[in-house]
Amino acid sequence: MTALVAFEEIRGRRLAAEIVIMGGDPRAPGAEAVVGAVTLFAVLMLAAVTTTFAAGAAYLTWLVRARRANKAANPSGPVLAAWLLPGINLIAPVMLVDEVWRGARPPFDRRGRWLALVGAWWLSWLTAVALVAIRLPLRDSTGDLTGLSGLELGAAAVAALLCACTVREITRIQTAPARLPRLTPAIP
Repeated sequence: MTALVAFEEIRGRRLAAEIVIMGGDPRAPGAEAVVGAVTLFAVLMLAAVTTTFAAGAAYLTWLVRARRANKAANPSGPVLAAWLLPGINLIAPVMLVDEVWRGARPPFDRRGRWLALVGAWWLSWLTAVALVAIRLPLRDSTGDLTGLSGLELGAAAVAALLCACTVREITRIQTAPARLPRLTPAIP
């Protein structure tokens, strides 16, 4: 995404204008002059889509494994449903990640910190999704190839960083040699 935004800023607007002048006809005079830039744009788009799907698959694989580390019988179906079913995917994933954290039996005194982290991650994720899925189609991006800007890039980067922090927190708790005291305080 960073490469796409950089391409958009450096060459994308000029390339879009050149394509409009040619009427989008690959046989138009001067079309050969933009072949390299169009090819680079296509490669960047493919790379962005591929890495997005790869990151999503890696995250879902980690989440399924983290759930199974807490309880071996946990099925993978709820993870996929939480992320892929429209409407449900607006709230279920954050609840699922919180469930995994609680199932890892973390120290009781870290609940507030965890809720702040997971809440910030989810809010930044929803912001990034809204910027791309809602704002981008409504934005007047005449002369842009993608319509992506630093705003969408920044929101996605913050969401990715906070997501990595949630993964690290859960993994750290699950791999810690001793996990006392637990989330629920002992009753005397």
